[in-house]
Amino acid sequence: MPRTGEAPLKATVTFLPRGGAVASAGYATAPHSGQSSLVRAVSSCDDAIVPGHKQQKGRLMTDIVHVENLVKRYDDLIALDHFNLSIAPGEIFGLLGPNGSGKTTSINCILQLLAYDKGTIELFGEPMTPTRYDLKRRIGVVPQQVAVFDELTVRENIDYFCSLYVNDRKRRRALVDEAIDFVGLGDFTKFRPGKLSGGLARRLNIACGIAHKPELIFFDEPTVAVDPQSRNAILEGICRLRDEGATVVYTSHYMEEVEQICSRIMIMDGGRVLAQGTNDELKRMIQMGERVTVEVGAVEAATVERLRALEHVLSVELSGGELVCTCEASPHNLVDILDTLRAADVALGRVWSEPPTLNDVFLEITGRELRD
Repeated sequence: MPRTGEAPLKATVTFLPRGGAVASAGYATAPHSGQSSLVRAVSSCDDAIVPGHKQQKGRLMTDIVHVENLVKRYDDLIALDHFNLSIAPGEIFGLLGPNGSGKTTSINCILQLLAYDKGTIELFGEPMTPTRYDLKRRIGVVPQQVAVFDELTVRENIDYFCSLYVNDRKRRRALVDEAIDFVGLGDFTKFRPGKLSGGLARRLNIACGIAHKPELIFFDEPTVAVDPQSRNAILEGICRLRDEGATVVYTSHYMEEVEQICSRIMIMDGGRVLAQGTNDELKRMIQMGERVTVEVGAVEAATVERLRALEHVLSVELSGGELVCTCEASPHNLVDILDTLRAADVALGRVWSEPPTLNDVFLEITGRELRD
């Protein structure tokens, strides 16, 4: 359903058995739990031609995804404000931002699911348009909402979505078997989605999006509302896809996941790119260098003020017997803090130091928590 003010996509729809539909825009919809969910690119041919790097406009094309000055408006709301993005082959590229930051909007524009006002989009070095089915069949999409057919079994769902790309039954059977093994659903092939746990349903969602061996895969919040074991299995699977040659775009507002698996990260908010780089590069952009935590006994207010006056200390918080000092990068932070506490005869317990997190980066750049 388009958002308020959004022009609806123009597409001819051919209805399929059991309630599925394929739109001429190149993507399938699958009803689930009474809702219509996006989403997988459709191919009218069997095998995609994979070109190598090509020369275009005097430059060597090596980016799998290249977006320049993308603008998307909903009436007076600017959802994407001159958004730029470049992703190299073999990356796991993280799009990090709070809900409403523009992550999903940017992906929908890249996939030509959403009309945009301005900008250029290239995939695999070629201009991306709504009718570029040759490019769309090289893409896999794993949406945030589980988009499968309740009437079909696990195997039938995977086979159905794979059939949108692969006509040859023998080859498709091998791909489906491989996808089932990849996500660990071998014991559940005859189950219907309604009988699966949340984590297993997420794995089925992934299998449906990757069975045709796409070169570029978009994961939109794939670990929302899953148990820790399933979350770890999903993250490990994404890394295996990268190791097998796929390029991955991973959107999340779970900073720990992005830190764990992404080679480069973009932080966005309000439709704008706030910062991008590797995990370490982002952390070097901010003033904070480390956070020192000390378990303490009674601490007088004067001692806290002396800590705040130390050269590289940015802030000091005392709560529940823990003293937390946020500091700039310096080799002497820990020694200076402990010397100040010992001089005031403060009883000390455990002491530990932590580097900044992506949430610290986001907080310093925007002034608010990532999950606000």
